[in-house]
Amino acid sequence: MSEDGPTAAVDVLLVEDNSGDVTLVERAFDERDLPGTLHTARTGSDALDWLNQRGEYADAPMPEIVLLDLNLPATSGHDVLREIKSTPELRQLPVVVLTSSQATADLEEAYEQHANACLIKPVDPEEFADRIETLTDFWISTAVLPSSSSSQ
Repeated sequence: MSEDGPTAAVDVLLVEDNSGDVTLVERAFDERDLPGTLHTARTGSDALDWLNQRGEYADAPMPEIVLLDLNLPATSGHDVLREIKSTPELRQLPVVVLTSSQATADLEEAYEQHANACLIKPVDPEEFADRIETLTDFWISTAVLPSSSSSQ
């Protein structure tokens, strides 16, 4: 990807505590040469610190999109989503929920909290990579994202 390409500077924050799922997403980005730079937060509280640029994340790049697991220990993905969508400076940030839960209530709650999309994680690693590729193709290469430098 060229430095002057439209997606060269897109930062993606993956919020995921499952090492296997982190590896699958990293592998999809690497092996399929997906656009964007992937960053990972392993807990909901780390994600909120990252997004609010607190503590060790004071200099972290502000992502243009968040891939958020719902089933996080302590500060849940629902809590993270609720805070993102209720914080004026973060509200426009697209959040795609990644979940292994097929429970209708979980998906409905995520959409009620203004998730931009929900994706159920496939068990098959190749299908998982296909979905990550489709997701990034839309959210990074096709959709027009709000500038991370603009604030409300």
